[in-house]
Amino acid sequence: MQKKSSPNFSSRSSGTKIDMVILHYTGMKTKHSAIKRLCDKKAKVSSHYLIDVQGKIFKLVDEKFTAWHAGKASWKGKRDINNRSIGIELVNPGHRYGYKKFTKKQVSSLISLLKKMIKRHKIPKNRILGHSDVAPQRKMDPGELFDWNYLAERDIGVWPKDQYPKSKKNHTTKSLQLMLAGIGYEINTSGKLDRQTKKVVSAFQRHFRPKKINGLFDHETVAKLLALNSQKLYRST
Repeated sequence: MQKKSSPNFSSRSSGTKIDMVILHYTGMKTKHSAIKRLCDKKAKVSSHYLIDVQGKIFKLVDEKFTAWHAGKASWKGKRDINNRSIGIELVNPGHRYGYKKFTKKQVSSLISLLKKMIKRHKIPKNRILGHSDVAPQRKMDPGELFDWNYLAERDIGVWPKDQYPKSKKNHTTKSLQLMLAGIGYEINTSGKLDRQTKKVVSAFQRHFRPKKINGLFDHETVAKLLALNSQKLYRST
């Protein structure tokens, strides 16, 4: 692990427990440009760690401090996401500059890093999240090419079992919005498939149904949502 100190951090609020990890992609053309920005005082952004495509880990901010990585975000009604989380950037050009699969070395290093911090801070499995999960109206990272199922198979994060429950009724838009809110997403429960709802559904799909991102409550998306709900994978922790 190599240290590259970023000046962009603040003290965590007294008594705040670290109970989340937020995964990002850098969304920049090169690793060097990403590190430069994360360490630029004028940029006012940072993360605790960055992992390049070769699997090399850079430590930018000590975990005892708050890194500025999530921005305006929310999960289960909590808005102080930076204060209660650890942020990890994965080097990837992102959707703007030629989004690509994350490398095996990169993911291997990520898993090793996550296992240590999960044990160190006793972070619940269902609190390993993507930036798009906590900020679905603004962000798409780490995106649909990030394999959340692969992490869950290694006891990091959660993934619904293959046996999806068969619904005996037609679920209303509002009931599905309430399920998404129960998982943790910030969403209006108006019963309308509005722009805000479509953004949240797209974030859910990037995490749990990445092969097709359409922002709609289609059959497979609803099945995944029902599975997560019935298996209580996002019960309160």
